[in-house]
Amino acid sequence: MLLALSTLSEEASEALPRFTLGRVFTDWGIDPIPFVVTVWAVGLYALGVVVLRRRGDRWPVGRTLAFVGLGMGAFFFATSSGLGRYDTTLLSVHMVQHMLLSMVVPLALALGAPVTLALRTLPPAPRRWLLALLHSRVAKVLAFPPLAFVLYVASPWALYFSSWYDASLSSAYVHEMMHVHLVLVGTLFFWPLMGVDPVPGRVSHPFRVLLTLMTLPFHAFLGVTIMGQTTLIGGAHYLELREGPMGSWLPPVLDDQHLAGGILWASGDLIGVLFFAVLFTQWVRQSMREAAREDRRLDLAERRSAP
Repeated sequence: MLLALSTLSEEASEALPRFTLGRVFTDWGIDPIPFVVTVWAVGLYALGVVVLRRRGDRWPVGRTLAFVGLGMGAFFFATSSGLGRYDTTLLSVHMVQHMLLSMVVPLALALGAPVTLALRTLPPAPRRWLLALLHSRVAKVLAFPPLAFVLYVASPWALYFSSWYDASLSSAYVHEMMHVHLVLVGTLFFWPLMGVDPVPGRVSHPFRVLLTLMTLPFHAFLGVTIMGQTTLIGGAHYLELREGPMGSWLPPVLDDQHLAGGILWASGDLIGVLFFAVLFTQWVRQSMREAAREDRRLDLAERRSAP
């Protein structure tokens, strides 16, 4: 663990092979913090599913696949695959990792409904503690949709246009905390909007769709800003890398930065549209269920009023 928290400058001194798409899937490494988080999260979720099945209750397979496969799978992939290996070498690679951690992981975890699973399987005392946390003032404030929206759209600007990103390149601890921050802020924003778990901040479907649409221009504007600027992000770190053995294959810093901005712009819009499609589908299904309930109520009232 202590080795994992050493400075990233020592890791940067190691000459990595030329980056290729294939290395994303073949060049793996185990960082203690992401590995432990993945094992515990998947293990506890799987334990909850097993408890339900032994009790004779069913749990949707889709939720398990969303949480374990897509959610925690994307988290582990983003931090331990070639993306994690090269995320401090190329800003463009880091940007792919950023989008996975801030959008894909929180969205998939929310679809997995782990809070609902915990409430159905925890013993009485821990269940009361979880309910108290969900109803606490702190939880209500953090999950307040407008506040979560501001945190979600402001965090990337704070990361790339302050000393925060430079600090993450020089300290493994700050680097890992940045990963955790991206997931947590994304969770605060997406979890209430998905409306699957009984968490604070749940709002009507029209407002969920509106908030989702409002995120699209912010990602696009940030991506375009990064693409168009000439000031380097993490310039000292990336220029130093090009003076070493990797300088023979690393692209020009500004070119890589412009590519990173394009990735942020395109992937943000794509994932946002997919999330919008999920919300719209939920909205339609809820409307159909409400219509069916209303039809049953009217049929019952008609039968009762019949002579």
